[in-house]
Amino acid sequence: MIKGLRKPIIMLWECIRMSFANIMSNRIRSFLTVLGILIGVMAVIALITTVSGFSGTLSSSFQSMGAGTLSVSVSGSDLKEGMTTADLDELTLMNEIDGITPNVSLNTRVSRGGSYESAVSISGKNSYYFLRNKDVVSRGRQLNIVDEENSSFVCLINQDMVDAFFFGVDPIGQQILIDGVPFLVVGLISEEGDGSIASLMSGSADILIPYTTGMKMNNTNTVTSFTVYLSEGTDSEGASSAIEEKMDIMFSYEEDCFTITTMSSIEETMESMLSMVSTLLAGIASIALLVGGIGIMNMMLTTVTERTMEIGLKKAVGAVSWQIQMQFLIESFLLSLIGGLLGVVLGLALSFLLCQVMEMTFVISSGAIFLGVGFSAAVGIIFGWAPARKASKLNPIDALRAM
Repeated sequence: MIKGLRKPIIMLWECIRMSFANIMSNRIRSFLTVLGILIGVMAVIALITTVSGFSGTLSSSFQSMGAGTLSVSVSGSDLKEGMTTADLDELTLMNEIDGITPNVSLNTRVSRGGSYESAVSISGKNSYYFLRNKDVVSRGRQLNIVDEENSSFVCLINQDMVDAFFFGVDPIGQQILIDGVPFLVVGLISEEGDGSIASLMSGSADILIPYTTGMKMNNTNTVTSFTVYLSEGTDSEGASSAIEEKMDIMFSYEEDCFTITTMSSIEETMESMLSMVSTLLAGIASIALLVGGIGIMNMMLTTVTERTMEIGLKKAVGAVSWQIQMQFLIESFLLSLIGGLLGVVLGLALSFLLCQVMEMTFVISSGAIFLGVGFSAAVGIIFGWAPARKASKLNPIDALRAM
């Protein structure tokens, strides 16, 4: 058995050795041929690995922003437009819920003296919001339960509002007109904001006011959006089901009255989108691999023409067609594989550099490496097949005449 395998192994080794010798004898041409495969694989590896790193970083950010929270959006029904304060208080009594922060949004005109700003983003919050987001206020005081119960006309403003209306003046204790109504500025919003998933979805507000005041300015007594903070150790999916059952009763079991968004659903959506982007980018980068494959085919066809005499001599001394074909296929395969391996190394290095610059987590994607190397090897075989077959079909008499 071993003796039977010895001859094919020796023959294969000789083919590999001669292929390396032929590649090294045409260094410049071989390098230019390898370059096409190298660039293609490098692009595929760098893009997929960088997107994987971005996905991991984004997932970690979402988890930190939305840990222990649910976001509820209410579209309402004909009989019930939204959630009243009493409804929210009833939900808060559930064991799964630690607290709720309503989100009341306004976009209106803000002015002071002769200056004004149009379509300013204003958000109504309750006192619990500031209890859970202690870093929202950079200076001054938070909105408290007294402001909430009395629908007080007090507000917190961000740095953009300070620059627009209080240049060179301490804004705390000053008044500002929101939709023509005077509000007392009691604090400043931190530039970092609250960093919550609700803030990410709705955007950061320029001004914060008590949510009860916001409802009064919107001429409504209901809330259409709120964030639920879960009790410690509560499963978000289980809590979502319990809240859904409770709200179904409140809306008399009418369909499509509200939507509960969990962290897992957002992550699944983002992962799906990133996967599509990654596939699209890999497909675009793979075009470079096809171009590299055409370069290999061109080189091998040229090599067959240049080595006609060598092929004729080998056939004259007893080499059969499949041996000739095997040698040229191995040469094509090696060219492509060298380009693929170098592309993997350079692609990982480029991806690592990009992740460092963009402050993302660097994650080595084994799937991307397998895809790059496997695809490059397949390109070498596929595009080397036609030249190898042409070489094996040469008539030894015609080839010797070329001498």
